[in-house]
Amino acid sequence: MSTARPSLTAIHRDVTGKAVSRLRREGQLPAVVFGNGVASTNVALDAHAFELLRHRTSANTLVDLSIDGKKPRPVLVHGVQLHVVTQRPLHADLYLVRMTDALTVDVPLVPTGESEAVKLNGGTLLHPIEHVRVKALPDHLPQSLAYDISVLVTFDDVVRLRDIAIPADVTLLTDPNEIVARVSPPRVEEEPTVVGAEEAIEAAETAAEGAEASGSEASGSGTSPGD
Repeated sequence: MSTARPSLTAIHRDVTGKAVSRLRREGQLPAVVFGNGVASTNVALDAHAFELLRHRTSANTLVDLSIDGKKPRPVLVHGVQLHVVTQRPLHADLYLVRMTDALTVDVPLVPTGESEAVKLNGGTLLHPIEHVRVKALPDHLPQSLAYDISVLVTFDDVVRLRDIAIPADVTLLTDPNEIVARVSPPRVEEEPTVVGAEEAIEAAETAAEGAEASGSEASGSGTSPGD
């Protein structure tokens, strides 16, 4: 594909271990570049530039990485370690790809449109799966796969993976019969049963009559002193 790819620059780094904290204070982000049949390389990126890149790309976006000013090579951001509090990147793994080798990745599913079962009938839209696994050449990896939820008119309607258009140059690895979206009907809460005033009075009178009858039987069955 001829479209321009986002780019990053990096420099080799010899600093490793706990000493990399100094690099972070200087605005650099420690990273490792690796790939099949390629020795891992420790590099440092501009932390601000990397953060900007993260906000405008996805996990399947190819990035041209230049190390020490050399010819850029395509990489994928394979993983990012984040600070537990600030959520700022602490370390990045960059996967060096071969453009002729197909890759297996997870692609997010994105709903579009509006469901009548949700809007008019008060249902809740459910997403049993939110990602699917696909295989494609690096420059044909989809960033996401969209599907229309306007077909969810009743609570019996579902969207299955087979209903989603998959690009011809992408191989779907997830079961196409998987349900992608459906609408759950609203939960109906049962109202508590309240005994009416008349029923309550009748129950009380019945209980009183029963107690009175029991008392009469007990007094009648006793032995008199004169017997």
